Amino acid sequence: MQKSNIEISPATRQQLPILQVLLCAGMVVTLSMGIRHGFGLWLQPITQDMGWSRESFSLAIAVQNMAWGVLGIFVGILADRWGAFRILLAGSALYALGLAGMALAPNTGLFILSTGLIIGAAQSGTTYAVVYGVLGRQIPASRRSWAMGITAAAGSFGQFFMVPVEGGLITHLGWSNALLVLALVALLIGVLAFGLREPGFGKGQSPAPRTQTVAEALKEACGHSSFVLLTLGYFVCGFQVMFIGVHMPSYLKDFGMAPQVASYSLALIGLFNIFGTYIAGNLGQQMPKQYLLSGIYGLRAVATVLFLLAPLAPWSVYAYAAIMGFLWLSTVPLTNGILAQIFGVQHLSMLGGITFFSHQVGSFMGIWLGGYLYDTQGNYDMVWYLVIALGVAAALINLPVRETAVTRPPLTTA
Repeated sequence: MQKSNIEISPATRQQLPILQVLLCAGMVVTLSMGIRHGFGLWLQPITQDMGWSRESFSLAIAVQNMAWGVLGIFVGILADRWGAFRILLAGSALYALGLAGMALAPNTGLFILSTGLIIGAAQSGTTYAVVYGVLGRQIPASRRSWAMGITAAAGSFGQFFMVPVEGGLITHLGWSNALLVLALVALLIGVLAFGLREPGFGKGQSPAPRTQTVAEALKEACGHSSFVLLTLGYFVCGFQVMFIGVHMPSYLKDFGMAPQVASYSLALIGLFNIFGTYIAGNLGQQMPKQYLLSGIYGLRAVATVLFLLAPLAPWSVYAYAAIMGFLWLSTVPLTNGILAQIFGVQHLSMLGGITFFSHQVGSFMGIWLGGYLYDTQGNYDMVWYLVIALGVAAALINLPVRETAVTRPPLTTA
């Protein structure tokens, strides 16, 4: 395995306790990802109560993912320079504001503003790109993939834990009050941010030596074939997981399945994703990450084919949820681990934000196309076929990726 040639010197790095970093990073991702993974549960209650179409709701969630992706690039640049602490504080406040707006919006315009733009901005500052920047700077390279897997598993636990909680809140409090409760929960992210406050960040100065400018890092990455291939593959990941996460509950209800089947299936995805992401992070320390990524995308395609061929029943739904859960976010530690391996950690949040932008473009297409094609064709068949075809394409795209660290000319001193 190639070691990155751009590591922060141990003498320069001011380290936080590893356990503190893992706990706080994991809990931040647990809350942020746990809340967002339950948004599909609100599709039918909101559209039926407000008289909106599924496309309107889908568009708001699609805008959310696009805003997350676009803003994530710039948030990553700020996090690399200013540290995660300030970004997480702002993201926590925006998350609470957006959830409150989602609960109280009287029309689709304000609903898209709050659910789409504001929550999307909040997610860009409270999820993987920002948190992984801290992990990259604070965790030694020999344990980095493992640490990223642990944190991704925490996001999966958030889905497993939060989705049933959100379903219960909707049932007992109503969809609007449930969102207001989640707005208060989102403020806890700001409290956890204090545990990720890295020594040395302040007044725009990073504790890492700045051997590259942002422009130089961008030029280098965009001219690197492995970066381009990873970015293309991540599009597929976003398309698949967000179509399933947002539209699966309604797909099941359309076939007359009980509401709890949808809640349990999303919870199973979160449960099995805990194991999948943790195992992926561990395997990434021992095996070529690009081959693991290729296998994950290929298995997603196979699992979807089998799901569509099997009789639609609770057992087939739960089996599909378990398999997809195992493969759900296991791409995250592997993709970010490859980025750190090739380019180092100096601009990791920014580069992770760029690849994640592609992920969010895919998310936008998966969510919006699901709503649009359902409204125009009356079913989700075409989108399921796209999930399969894109999975095969991503499996092939990731095969040529290489983890070899970039070679740069040595720094010269005056």
